[in-house]
Amino acid sequence: MATVPASEGRRTRLAEQRRNLPDGPGVYLFRDAPGKVIYVGKAKSIRKRVAGHFTNPVTRGAFEMVDAIESVEYLLLSSETEALLAEQNFIKQYRPRFNIRLRDDKSYPFIAISMEEEFPRVYFTRERHRANRVYFGPYSNAKRTRSTLELLGKIFQFRSCQGPEPGRRSGSPCLDYYIKRCGAPCVGFVDAAEYRKSIDGVIAFLSGRYREIERGLEAEMRLAAQEQDYEHAALVRNRLRAVQSVMERQRVANDSVGTLDAVAVALDGTDANAQVFQIRDGILSDRQSFYLENVAEAALGDVVVEFVNQYYADQMGVPPQVIVQAEVPETEELAAALSARRGARVEVRSAERGDKRRLLELAERNARLALDGEKLKAERSRQQRVEALDALQEALGLDALPLRVECFDISNLMGTHTTASMVVFEGGTPKKSHYRRFTVRGLTEGVPDDFAAMEEVLGRRLAQWEAQQDLSPHDPERNESFATLPNLIVIDGGPGQLSAGLRELQGFRDRGVAVVSLAKRIEEVFLPGVREPVLLGHDTPALQLLQRVRDEAHRFAITHHRVRRDKAMTSSVLDELPGVGPARKRALLNHFGSPEAILSASREALEGVPGLPGKTAREVYAALHRTSG
Repeated sequence: MATVPASEGRRTRLAEQRRNLPDGPGVYLFRDAPGKVIYVGKAKSIRKRVAGHFTNPVTRGAFEMVDAIESVEYLLLSSETEALLAEQNFIKQYRPRFNIRLRDDKSYPFIAISMEEEFPRVYFTRERHRANRVYFGPYSNAKRTRSTLELLGKIFQFRSCQGPEPGRRSGSPCLDYYIKRCGAPCVGFVDAAEYRKSIDGVIAFLSGRYREIERGLEAEMRLAAQEQDYEHAALVRNRLRAVQSVMERQRVANDSVGTLDAVAVALDGTDANAQVFQIRDGILSDRQSFYLENVAEAALGDVVVEFVNQYYADQMGVPPQVIVQAEVPETEELAAALSARRGARVEVRSAERGDKRRLLELAERNARLALDGEKLKAERSRQQRVEALDALQEALGLDALPLRVECFDISNLMGTHTTASMVVFEGGTPKKSHYRRFTVRGLTEGVPDDFAAMEEVLGRRLAQWEAQQDLSPHDPERNESFATLPNLIVIDGGPGQLSAGLRELQGFRDRGVAVVSLAKRIEEVFLPGVREPVLLGHDTPALQLLQRVRDEAHRFAITHHRVRRDKAMTSSVLDELPGVGPARKRALLNHFGSPEAILSASREALEGVPGLPGKTAREVYAALHRTSG
C-alpha cells in the first residue's frame, strides 16, 4: 500500500475540514501541529472567510500562518456582533501569535479604586482582577499615570496610606494632612460620607466628566461662602482652579464636539502603532499610544477592528462615539459590539470634515511619528550593539565576534546560602529565557569560598553542555540554554576566579570559547596566560557592554540569594501556626515587621492584624505561647 506524504495528508485533511465549515456567522480557530491556537478570526460566513486565508495570502506573515495550520475549528453564532465579542474572549484565552496583540499588554498600568472599603484608596496598579474595585485604563504611560494620581491627590485629597483601614499605628495624622493632601479620615476629621464625595469626584474626573466637577465645585464654594466658612471656600476655590487649569490646558475642540475617542493606526510590516485620543467635553482627557504586533501583516482596517475590540474590552467606560479611519470595513458590527459592552448606543464612523476630522488626522500623524521614532530607535540601538561587539572582539583579541556571551557570578552571605547565576547576552542584548540559576552544593555552610563555588558552577555548565549534545533537538529534555555553545564566557572577579574557571572550562576552550574575568575595582579585564590586565576606557562601548553583562549577572545572582535567604529566615515557627497560610503569614510580617515582633506580640495586638480573624489570632497566640514556653 502506497504511503501518502505528510504534507499531502495535511492538505487533504484541511480540505475536508474546510468543506464541512458552515456558511454562517461565527468564530474560527487555526491550530498548529502541537495543537496550539495560532489564530482566531470572526466572519459573516466562516466557510468563505477561511477559504480566503488559503486562496489569497498576500504577505509573508500570511503565508507563514497558512503553512503552520494543521486543523480548523469553529463556533457558529447567531450574528457577527456575537462573533466579535466571542473572538475577543478567545484571543484573551489563547493569545494567538498571528492575531494583533498589544506588546507586553499584561504590564500596562491601571488606576484602581478600592470601593469595597469604607474609605477607598486610589492607587496605581498593573493588576486588574480584584472584585468590588473600579479600574480605569489601561494607560500606555506609567509616568503620566502617576502624575495624574498626584494631581488627583491635590484636588480631591484622598488617603495615600495602604491597607483597608486608614491611618497608621501612631494614631496621629501623617504629613499628607498638614500639606493639604488628605482630609485625615484616620482621626475622624472627615467622615465616610464626605470622603465618598471626594472619591465620586475622582471617578467623575477619570471618566472625563469635567463640566460636572466644575459645576459641583462652584456650588460647594458658593455655599461655603454663604455660610461664612471662608477657609473651606478657599480650599474648594483652589480645587476648582486646578480643574479649570487642566480643562483650559487640554482643550482641543469646541464644546459641541462632546465626548468621543479618535482611534488611528499606522502600519509598517509586522509593526503597528495605535493612538487613542480621548476627548471628554471637548477636552483632551488623555492620549494613549500602543505598539502592536502584526505578525500576519494584516490590512489596516482589520488591525483597527482587532485593536478596538481588544482595547475596549479592558476599558471601564466606552464613549458614545468612536471615530476611526475610513479603511475600517465593519463599523456597524463594531458599533453593535461596543454598544453591547456599554449598555447604550455607540456610534463608530469615520470623519470627513470639521474638528473630528482634524482630531483623527492628529491621531494618524502621532501614530506614524511614534512608529517612525520606534524604528529609528531600534536601528540606532542595533548599530550601537554591532559597534560594541566589534570593539569587544578587537580589544580582547577574539577569533570570532562574541555573539553569545555568558557571564557567571557568585552570591553568598558569610558563606551561607551560596548561589550562582548564568546570564546570557545574544547580539548584545539580554536573552532572559536562557538565564539559569545554580544552588552551590559542594561547600561547607558558613565557610565562604568563591573560588571553589565558581569552579563547581563552571564545571556543571560544561557537564550540562556535554550531556545536551546526546539529545535530539526535538527531545523534551533538551535545554537550549545549556545546549548552545557560547563565544565568550565572562567571570565576575579577578585572576583567582579566572584560574578557578579555566580548570573546569578546558573542554570549552578546546572548541574555541574565549574565557575572561572582569574585576570590579577599576574594571580590569583579565585574560588567560596574560599577567597584565587589559584596561578599557570607561566610555568605550566594549567596556560598557561587559559592565552591562556583569551587572545583570550580579543582579540575577543576588535576587536568587535573597529569595533563599528570606525563605530560610521565615521558615520558622510561623510555618507551624494553625490557620496561617502564605497570605496570612505575609499579613503578619507586614503588620509587625519581623518574625521576632510576631513572637513577642500580645493577643490584643494579634487580634488587631488586618485580615486575620479573631479566632485565628487567638489560636496563633496560644500556639506561640506554648512554643515559647
